[in-house]
Amino acid sequence: MIDVPNNFLDLPDEHCDPATSRYAVLPIPYEATVTYGRGAAQAPAAILEASAQVEWYDEELRAEFVSAGIATLPPVEPAGAPETTSEAVRAAAGEAMAGGKFLLSLGGEHSVAVPLVRAAAECFGEISVLQLDAHADLRDRYQGTKLSHACVMRRVLEITPNIVQVGIRSFSGEEVDACPEQVGRFVTPRRIAADPDWIAKTLALLGEQVYVTVDVDAFDPAEAPGVGTPEPGGLRWRDVTALLRSVCARRRVVAADIVEVRPIPPSLVTEYLAARLAYKIIAYTQTGQQH
Repeated sequence: MIDVPNNFLDLPDEHCDPATSRYAVLPIPYEATVTYGRGAAQAPAAILEASAQVEWYDEELRAEFVSAGIATLPPVEPAGAPETTSEAVRAAAGEAMAGGKFLLSLGGEHSVAVPLVRAAAECFGEISVLQLDAHADLRDRYQGTKLSHACVMRRVLEITPNIVQVGIRSFSGEEVDACPEQVGRFVTPRRIAADPDWIAKTLALLGEQVYVTVDVDAFDPAEAPGVGTPEPGGLRWRDVTALLRSVCARRRVVAADIVEVRPIPPSLVTEYLAARLAYKIIAYTQTGQQH
């Protein structure tokens, strides 16, 4: 039986002390509104397990990035009604951010991004949100609730009007009618393929302080098959890492989340990709702080 680490990257004590670590990883094993493939609640544990296989030495940046400290916080467990869980997530995130941590949250379904963004706005003030996703998530209500994972960015728009959506390739007529200006700003995979300056143009849409939310179905299913709602024609690893490296170098990224992984054993591809991506965000934010 594989030993599941109790902290991200299975770090020794000197690199994961909550009192001194610059980074904090928050597992949120929550899924209540998933509408297709279920299993996102198992993702945080699966990503932590996969992270034990991630090399500390980053092949792109040619350095290790664990010395700043990466603590893993206790999971935020589902707490009854969605509103109750949302408040528990906001409180846990707010405490970590107020304590000076860069918070990297692991979902769970995408609806957890709403309290995470709210906590970031309360802590840091004016922020913009960079969403990587296959779906627009701009519905006002879905299957009877405004707290669905299909409504997450509509709720985020109530916190900040500045959201930039990358990888979008599935959205409804309702979303086009309700949010035409936002739909016009989509950075779609088709646009990425046609425009060599897409990263610079995406950066121009973002404010100085950025919250990053990554729904892993933004990736093409060939690279990340383990998601609840896969969509063909998605982003590639090099697209995503090139964008995140540029954003971290040119903006102040204040926090991030990675959501909507759905483990599909025996495949380990998607949870490992998510673990690698989490460490990339840590590496990029550390190198970005030097600019």
